[in-house]
Amino acid sequence: MANFDDLIFEHRNQAYGAYDLRKAYRATLGRAVVLGSLLFVGALQIPSLYALVKPERTAFMDEITLTNVTTEAPPEDKVVIPPKEEIAPTVATVKNLVPEVVADAPDDVPPIATVDELKEAISGQTTQEGTGDMEIIAPPESSAPTAIEQAIEKPEVNDDAPFTVVEQQPEFPGGISALAAYLQRNLHYPGAASSAGVSGKVYLNFIVNTDGSLVDVEVIKGIGFGCDDEALRVVKNMPRWKAGRQAGRTVRVKFTLPVVFRLD
Repeated sequence: MANFDDLIFEHRNQAYGAYDLRKAYRATLGRAVVLGSLLFVGALQIPSLYALVKPERTAFMDEITLTNVTTEAPPEDKVVIPPKEEIAPTVATVKNLVPEVVADAPDDVPPIATVDELKEAISGQTTQEGTGDMEIIAPPESSAPTAIEQAIEKPEVNDDAPFTVVEQQPEFPGGISALAAYLQRNLHYPGAASSAGVSGKVYLNFIVNTDGSLVDVEVIKGIGFGCDDEALRVVKNMPRWKAGRQAGRTVRVKFTLPVVFRLD
């Protein structure tokens, strides 16, 4: 039984290319669909094959550094106050001059002090009122003046200042190994750093508060290309730590944590 192609090309030149194309159309279409499907599925598998050949670059933590900080009490200031100069009281005096023998006595000769006046005063060049009884003050010995020391109150010590070395250090839940596992699990190598081949250490400072929370998280030395922000993000999202203790009470403790970004 003749098919549709035979009816169309009846009484025509079937040796021409159009007849062969029509006859092979179905087979060609089937091969094209199969080949296209294989190429599409293969393209979807390229990322998986690439991951098998070249593992993903990861960031990890390999050490924790504690910075020792010693807090010394400020030196006690001393103020030297010079000894107060004592003023001797004024003694009452009566003008009592020794009379001189002269040839012609002047008219304005001052009167000579009587014995009664000298009982309440002492002889002097002038007559003046006194402030009270005369006191005899022994002169000080010939030595350096004595300095009076007065201690200045010590400034208050800030109990809220963070420690770096304490009797019982703060601890990540599960210890150092759990901390390393947490960082390796949550850190992702930034694409910009991976493309540029950047690697190195990002140093972060943070304070473990008395309730175990992390505060004042900051990057003190970074390498850029998104690594600093990634390390900061992961540390800020850490769970609460076990707080440190000093002298039987919980205290704030400061940590320095290096996070290593390394290309494998």
